[in-house]
Amino acid sequence: MNSELLLALDLLEKERNIKKEVMCQALETAVATAYKKHLGQAADCVAQVNRETGDINVYCRKTVVEEVQDDALEISLPDAIAINPAYQVGDVVEFHADPAKFGRIAAITAKQMVVQKIREAERGMMYDEYNEKKNDVMTGKVEKVDRRGVLVDLGSTESVLLPGEQIPGEEYYPGKKIKVFVFEVNKSNRAISLMISRTHPNLVRKLFEMEVPEIADGTVVVKSVTREPGSRSKISVYAEDPNVDAVGSCVGPKGSRVAAVVDELFGEKIDIVQYSDDPAQYISAALSPAQVLSVDVDEGGKSASVVVPADQLSLAIGKEGQNARLAARLTGWKIDIKCEGGNAPEPAE
Repeated sequence: MNSELLLALDLLEKERNIKKEVMCQALETAVATAYKKHLGQAADCVAQVNRETGDINVYCRKTVVEEVQDDALEISLPDAIAINPAYQVGDVVEFHADPAKFGRIAAITAKQMVVQKIREAERGMMYDEYNEKKNDVMTGKVEKVDRRGVLVDLGSTESVLLPGEQIPGEEYYPGKKIKVFVFEVNKSNRAISLMISRTHPNLVRKLFEMEVPEIADGTVVVKSVTREPGSRSKISVYAEDPNVDAVGSCVGPKGSRVAAVVDELFGEKIDIVQYSDDPAQYISAALSPAQVLSVDVDEGGKSASVVVPADQLSLAIGKEGQNARLAARLTGWKIDIKCEGGNAPEPAE
């Protein structure tokens, strides 16, 4: 029986990837709890599983007293002396019990607790596995689409891409492969759930990291990302080494790298901006593709007044103010845009 126990634990370790030590500890807790139920909940019992032989030993402890008030926890001095003459009042006597003498209900309880502990260990391991994917990108396959969301198969688990996390206008259908950003991992008593998104700004950041080796190795740093999903994104990049073209690295040969990200984002336009510690230069770059004549910054108010050529005003502002709005979010500055010799429209924030 003992060798069978060890073989069973070895098999569980291989098939379910649960460490034998975790299962031994679960078994010890289950056996001790069941034995307490057999003797009475007040009993002080511990169980030990021999990791080498598979033997299960149960030890119950009682305190030596002059007069016994609780049989489950106390033993009289004469009875203790009969076991060992050295015992005195206040000592703890440890008895070796036989777990084979469990009642049927106690044995079932032990089995249920072991199964529960194994499931908890499995959930814990799965949580640790997926928690490592938090703030990262996973590739999944669309399983089902309905008004409540898109069910995505992520391998050993599934997750729902909620309507608010879907790129507007993107078509989802069973079998389609998509990349999603995992922004939260939750563990409940029953399962592990992942919160995934196709609209999160960090999806853009991670996709560039996957496509651009210079970002992956830290040569190029992504400073900021802002998005209006399905329409346009702006990303600012920087390289400490002046010989490295941060923007060019992200664009890639013949635009291949940025094109790969655009394709993954359902054709979303992406402006790659050169970051600068100089607010005027940074704001000017952020308003790309518009040309900027001058930038007057107000450090205290964290605002800037930008002048562009008359024929560049609509480009600088963008459709429904989108370009100016994204530039303001990217840089963190309020931006007033006006054409040369003209008045400024409402500031972008």
